[in-house]
Amino acid sequence: MDSMSQFSFLAAEFPDIFVHASRAEALARSDSRGAAFYCRLALETSVEWLYRHDGTLRSPYESTLAALIAAPSFQTLLGRTLCVKARFVKDVGNAAAHGKPVAPTQAATALREFFDIAYWLVRTYARGAKPGPDAAFSLEALPRLAQVQQTTLAQLQEAARRYQASVQDRKAVEAALAASEERRAAIEAAHEALQAEIARIKAANQAIPDRRDYRESETRDLFIDTLLREAGFDPQAPDVAEVEVRGMPNASGVGFVDYVLPGADGRPLALIEAKRSRRDPRDGQQQAKLYADCLETQYGRRPVIFYTNGYEHWIWDDTRFSPRPIQGFMKRDELELMLQRRETRKTLAPENIDKSIVDRAYQQRAIRRVTEAFERDHARKALLVIATGAGKTRTVIALCDLLMRANWVKRVLFLADRKALVTQATNAFKKHLPGAATVNLVEDKTQEGRVYVSTYPTMMRLIDEADAEGRRFGVGHFDLIVIDEAHRSVYRKYKAIFDYFDSLLVGLTATPKGEVDRDTYRLFDLQTGVPTDAYSLDEAVRDGFLAPPRAVSLTTDFLDRGIRYDQLSEDDQEKWDALEWEEDGAVPGVVEAPAINKWLFNADTVDRVLAHLMENGLKVADGDRLGKTIIFAKNRDHANFIAQRFDAHYPHLAGHFARVIDHSISYAQTLIDDFSDAEKAPHIAVSIDMLDTGIDVKEIVNLVFFKPVRSKTKFWQMIGRGTRLCENLFGEKQDKQFFYIFDWCRNFEFFNEHPNVADGKAGDSLGKRLFAARVELIGEIDRSTPETPAGDYAQLPPSVLHVGESGSDADRDAAVAEIRASLAGALRSEVEGMSLDNFLVRPHRRSVEKFSSGAAWARLDADARAELIEHIAGLPSSVGDDDLAAKQFDLLLFRTELTLLRVEPSFMGLATRIRETASLLEPLANVPMVAAEIALIEEVQTDAFWQDVTLPMLESLRRRLRALVKLIEREKRPIVYSDFEDRGGAGAEVAIRGLPVGTDMDAFRRKARVFLRPHESHIAVLKLKRAEPLTATDLAELERIFKESGADDASLGLIQSEGGLARFVRSLVGLDREAAKRLFSEFEDGRRLTADQHEFLNLVIDHLTERGAMDPALLYETPFTDFDAKGVEGVFETADVLRLVDILRRVDERSAA
Repeated sequence: MDSMSQFSFLAAEFPDIFVHASRAEALARSDSRGAAFYCRLALETSVEWLYRHDGTLRSPYESTLAALIAAPSFQTLLGRTLCVKARFVKDVGNAAAHGKPVAPTQAATALREFFDIAYWLVRTYARGAKPGPDAAFSLEALPRLAQVQQTTLAQLQEAARRYQASVQDRKAVEAALAASEERRAAIEAAHEALQAEIARIKAANQAIPDRRDYRESETRDLFIDTLLREAGFDPQAPDVAEVEVRGMPNASGVGFVDYVLPGADGRPLALIEAKRSRRDPRDGQQQAKLYADCLETQYGRRPVIFYTNGYEHWIWDDTRFSPRPIQGFMKRDELELMLQRRETRKTLAPENIDKSIVDRAYQQRAIRRVTEAFERDHARKALLVIATGAGKTRTVIALCDLLMRANWVKRVLFLADRKALVTQATNAFKKHLPGAATVNLVEDKTQEGRVYVSTYPTMMRLIDEADAEGRRFGVGHFDLIVIDEAHRSVYRKYKAIFDYFDSLLVGLTATPKGEVDRDTYRLFDLQTGVPTDAYSLDEAVRDGFLAPPRAVSLTTDFLDRGIRYDQLSEDDQEKWDALEWEEDGAVPGVVEAPAINKWLFNADTVDRVLAHLMENGLKVADGDRLGKTIIFAKNRDHANFIAQRFDAHYPHLAGHFARVIDHSISYAQTLIDDFSDAEKAPHIAVSIDMLDTGIDVKEIVNLVFFKPVRSKTKFWQMIGRGTRLCENLFGEKQDKQFFYIFDWCRNFEFFNEHPNVADGKAGDSLGKRLFAARVELIGEIDRSTPETPAGDYAQLPPSVLHVGESGSDADRDAAVAEIRASLAGALRSEVEGMSLDNFLVRPHRRSVEKFSSGAAWARLDADARAELIEHIAGLPSSVGDDDLAAKQFDLLLFRTELTLLRVEPSFMGLATRIRETASLLEPLANVPMVAAEIALIEEVQTDAFWQDVTLPMLESLRRRLRALVKLIEREKRPIVYSDFEDRGGAGAEVAIRGLPVGTDMDAFRRKARVFLRPHESHIAVLKLKRAEPLTATDLAELERIFKESGADDASLGLIQSEGGLARFVRSLVGLDREAAKRLFSEFEDGRRLTADQHEFLNLVIDHLTERGAMDPALLYETPFTDFDAKGVEGVFETADVLRLVDILRRVDERSAA
């Protein structure tokens, strides 16, 4: 049997591999699972041989077959195509070893792919005869044996155990032989000699060009197979690949679908049209549609359409949606659900919003705006701008409820940027949507549910997790993703999540719509300044749903202008002189303002801030206790100093009243829970970022801005901590009317003066910048080099490369060529270390594969450099350097080299930084590593070195010193605690841009709502709510209620200015919804209203329900103009408009008095 084996070329020099390969071959037709297992064993034996004999391979951190194949050195050695084949053989073998069924075609394909690997192994390392480049693996030539008993799972596992035992026995023997120093040296010498001999054979074999066709195009199909397995489909199963269909518009009427994905009933759920990798996948769109037509005719159900070229994939459910990109294929249950929704998905407009979740008109309006965007406009993204405290989370919960009931959404992913916010959102979903199981993925990563709540990093990790059944979170797992506090930095950093999942997307933000940066709007495919819906803080305050802030600007001399020695009193000057400023004893003459609370902490400054808070902050408990307060500190040392100073002044509170809440504190969540309890300490939370966003404590009445803020997003998030209303906070019927913001760092002045300041752009990672710098450096070298290999570098200025260096021109050209080769080699290794299993890498697979090839680095033109920087730089790679200081030094030198080649003026500044680094290394000459390079370190600090510096000189400098810079102890300014007398002026209330300061009437309306609360069932109030006429007695009763509640003549005068008592009361209590509907019932009778007309009337009813009356002029303003630019006249006929206006006037007349 062996002599007839297609793997006979292995027998002479690789007998162990041959045994496993030939056995797999023999079992291929009769025992596919056994064949797959032994094929994997042949692969594992081959890989083990390579790591023992090829000195260029570096063992990875673990010795599993997957890790060995994924190692960068292995990827470099075999190349991407053979590595894809190896992974396929491994995966099929693993399925066999874990008891999963393996189809005969799957086992045969694994053998065919291993044949290519075996051919490459022999033609690269064999001493003797080798098969020719045309050697091909024949499926027809597989042995046709009589029926044999199928290998059981236990037998396979026992075979695997014996193989691993033999490997361990060999290693044990080798370890025993190397027990003595003498034997170990001899074994190492013999091993090195063997590796040297193998290297010689390898070099000789590789000198002959490899002309074999490894069928690179088929790696596309293997990758598609991998994606299908991740989605739970077996691409080798019967009637999946190359499925014949009839009814095609060609001569024979026959076509062959590349893949058909069957449902549980055997009928097609989806089809895949696979184009060649060099073609645009959209070239196959029409062909795929025709296949879908044929399958629909045959099975009575239209399948979902996918088309791909192995790199880019598109999905098209052409019964409802346009084509869109997707990063993989959906699972069977997801596809079945997609098809079911064609029949079960309901129209969203008639679906009721659950008012037990949201009962406010603006929340319901926001939900309707989103559903209209999804259904009417076919949008897949929406952005809601809702003021903090106005119910963003509850709004989106009600949206999820509606979409679930309407069969639009099954599973939801809610993403937040902090664990505390995840906990908060989880509790909200469980409370308001108890019928949908909610999972906190931060705490429980294995639980299944319908609503998943997670931080962004947690989700990034979970996406890549997979088991034998495939990826848990496939591309179609979620139907809706909600981004809490959506802004550019979050979207930019975690955009890969939103690109990976094929879902609807809803962003939530509290940043005012005029302050949201245009990039955020662009990310949601929206016009700048026009979110899907918005409800601002000033609207919420005016409507009585949120409390307004009163911002008080304060400062001290030190916070404003810093501390100057010559301006201190004599006593304070003595204290200054006594402080330990620097280790060398140097005493400064001034400390600038930015240093205050950064490294200098002055007791009197903090004491003044605390004293002002305790004296002027809002109090609770009959004025005996400061209300809940957040102090936003600059850093951890600042926060700890604030708490320390508070405890020094209030020792009787035993350290419980004011506490630091920070991510570094163990059990910080318990502190947040206690702070959230109105009666529990702490009552002052000193926060370092942790409470800046998302913490909902309605009892907060004081905020202290004790740090400068320059991010608009964070600024509005901080303001939002105090906006929630709180009933009876100050006693019976004494609700929270406003909250204080004590701003000690001129933040309000800054944002009032700089309204258009943009949030800082998140910087690229160091790794990405290094990658880009290397690419640019190669580009500069290539730009000055002729494209013919024979050219030299004469196009570069002589001073850049050669002047001052000895040697011939050829030697100097070789030095530059070596630099380029080193740069390209480092970059290529990094690319080869990018795993295609990683969901961040997969979208860029084409580029990664392209630049894993050495040929792609021969010359980098502008397009190639742009592709590398835009698509590859920054992707995760197994190749890396953990020496942060060395990488920072690399970047400094690469930037210097670039400015040298480009002759830029910034070169001298960079050179100064390099000289400074060298000067910090010089005192470390007693360290042997530094002593070895001391001559260079001293030379770098001279002017002569830089006078005629060249690229090779700088590159040599980088390589020789990069490992030393980590020895430099970075200067850390010591923290200084002082107690100089500070001075501060009186605070002044300031306006907040984007939030008009509340009027007296606004305040009075809030008080009036409290007056009316006990009287809501009074007959006069009920009449107003029902739009019934009032009698003189009713009016007298209303006036009595107000006077008994403490309203004076001035208050009643304000009421009269609002149109009279009855109108004023109705504006507070609104109109009963059923009464409002009855007003329009006669209008609706006998009419067939359009959907827009229904929605228009609902908005009018919402307004009446909320505010009691409506000026007809509002029918020509937003949101009514959202239906038509002409407002009501664009939606209804003229006669109907007049009837609507008449109804509104009659409502108003019934409250006129």
